[in-house]
Amino acid sequence: MLTILGDQHGRFCDGLSRRDFLKIGGLGFGGLSMPQILRAEAEAGVRNSRKSVIMIFLAGGPPHQDTFDLKMDAPSQIRGEFRPIDTNLPGLQICEHLPKMAQMMDKFVVIRSIVGATGEHYAVQCVTGRTDKNMPTGGWPSLGATVSKLEGSASPGVPPFVGLSPRTGWPPYGNPGEPGFLGRAYGPFRPNGDAMADMTLRDVSLGRLNDRKNLLARLDQFRRDADASGLMDGLDAYSQQAFGILTSSQLAKALDLEQEDPKTRERYGYGSPIPICDGAPMYNEHFLMARRLVEAGVRCVTVNFGRWDSHADVPFYGKSNFDQMRDFEPALDQCLTALIQDLHERGLDKDVSVVVWGEFGRTPKINNRGGRDHWPQVSCALLAGGGMRTGQVIGATDRLGGYAKERPVHFQEVFATLYHNLGIDVNEATVRDLSGRPQFLVEENRQPLPEVI
Repeated sequence: MLTILGDQHGRFCDGLSRRDFLKIGGLGFGGLSMPQILRAEAEAGVRNSRKSVIMIFLAGGPPHQDTFDLKMDAPSQIRGEFRPIDTNLPGLQICEHLPKMAQMMDKFVVIRSIVGATGEHYAVQCVTGRTDKNMPTGGWPSLGATVSKLEGSASPGVPPFVGLSPRTGWPPYGNPGEPGFLGRAYGPFRPNGDAMADMTLRDVSLGRLNDRKNLLARLDQFRRDADASGLMDGLDAYSQQAFGILTSSQLAKALDLEQEDPKTRERYGYGSPIPICDGAPMYNEHFLMARRLVEAGVRCVTVNFGRWDSHADVPFYGKSNFDQMRDFEPALDQCLTALIQDLHERGLDKDVSVVVWGEFGRTPKINNRGGRDHWPQVSCALLAGGGMRTGQVIGATDRLGGYAKERPVHFQEVFATLYHNLGIDVNEATVRDLSGRPQFLVEENRQPLPEVI
């Protein structure tokens, strides 16, 4: 095994150190040769596409009744404390604590009737479109992993999938989207913490690294000649990504916010990198970093923003649902509107799709601590960009906000729409599971939303 030498910094639960991600070579790597990869990409037009997705996960489940679906005609124990405000779309009102968003709702799609949740604090629905029931061996791959497999990076030296989330006390709150049965080669690059140090060559010159790359290619060819089982397919993507990160400055530049205009940084705000209880931080600059990453060629960026579980449990956040939302909503309002404005100003609004959601909604009835509990029956989502027809509301809930009354929208329909925006046909594209069976990206009856495409 050939290794880029450097300090060791801890180990994962499977015994692999972070530095193991940059171990390159040996007889364990195989799959397509570099010319074959490049030829396949050219034939598929992969590198000609700049389409991408930014997925913003509001872990814990934000209250739909206190954000985008206020129920002013409901009894007080359901209606809550907030007032609606008008938006720049006639007839549409949203929560008073989202004033910046209210002035640019023409650039959003509000979905008030998301269904298909399980009611558990798992990010599976939001990152894969599936539930954790009847999963194949290895688990369903996330959207980012699937796009990484099918399309690869839009730019050499930039990983196709980046997850901007630190490790959290409750792991699902920090889940950036796992590779599932596709394997670790298609998982997210996570630049937070020690991974930043892994992007720098230590005591190895570029010439020496290229010599090792050439030797790796010879070893890989030997392996492929000796073993036609196909078990090593995909691992080339892993080694190529590692080499690309080490030899290109594009990713490091995209992550360096010091290169950004100070006025732009002010518009996004700064938030805090400190996690909220056992969840993710509300770090506004991750939204700016996401924009810089898709500009650099990343296909999918996931952002985990805050901990929106608003039971009002004292051992956790310790505030009522409404006090918590008074803190959280203005932060989201600032950085999300800055992102959407930025995408439009830079001409990226046709290429970059944005989705914002949590794993479920909250109970219509406020509990005796002033909180709202888990409610998987219905929730809200926001879509923007991607060339979609924005400035509309899809679906509606009943008078109490408990159930989808009009146009229920399944998580997988949103995923089908995101794949469509990326140029991927969900009726044709498949990925192979660990048994070699082709799996469609969504269930057969789930199609892109006709309202927006």
